This record gives sequence, structure tokens and C-alpha cells, in this order.
Amino acid sequence: MAKITYIEFDGTEHIVDVAKGLTVMEGAVKNMISGIDADCGGACACATCHVYVDPDWIGKTGDVSEMETSMLDFAEEVKQNSRLSCQIQVSDDLDGLVVRIPEAQF
Repeated sequence: MAKITYIEFDGTEHIVDVAKGLTVMEGAVKNMISGIDADCGGACACATCHVYVDPDWIGKTGDVSEMETSMLDFAEEVKQNSRLSCQIQVSDDLDGLVVRIPEAQF
């Protein structure tokens, strides 16, 4: 399990335990975190699970695939630390991860 902090645009924090092997998106959906809709179910075919990875964690979340980069073109308010949470696999190394949910997703 990894403790992941999901922060809404207004500062509301949700700290949840997410099982190793799930994605950050699955952790949000299973814990009913607002702002991460995951319309495609994690197939990297939409951008409704867009998050901003805390800068301290960006190097630990894995590489951004070409497909993910293409899908981020459909997200609003994309920044350098933008990721699709369906593409971030939870591992023990992500214990303490902090992600922020863009205002446009509420």
C-alpha cells in the first residue's frame, strides 16, 4: 500500500491508501475522489484523470508515453508536471505521492 494525497483545486485534501499494482486513477475512483472521472476506464483514451504531480515526485512516476502525451493535448490547463493518473502505476516507491486535481475538472 502507498499513501497518496489527492488535492482538489480549492485545497481540500484526500489521503488514501492505494494498493500496489493499481493506478493513481484507480485509487481515486475506488475512494470516490471528485475531479477524476476516468471516463475511459484507464485506457489512456481521454484526459478526465488529468493531475499535476508534485514536483518532488515527478521523477518517480515513470516515463510519459507518446500516447499519454497525445491525450494530454485534450486536457485543459496542462503544465510541465501534468500526467494522466491512469498511467501512473502505484508501487512502494510512491508512498507519500502528492497529486493535485485541476480546477477545470470540477
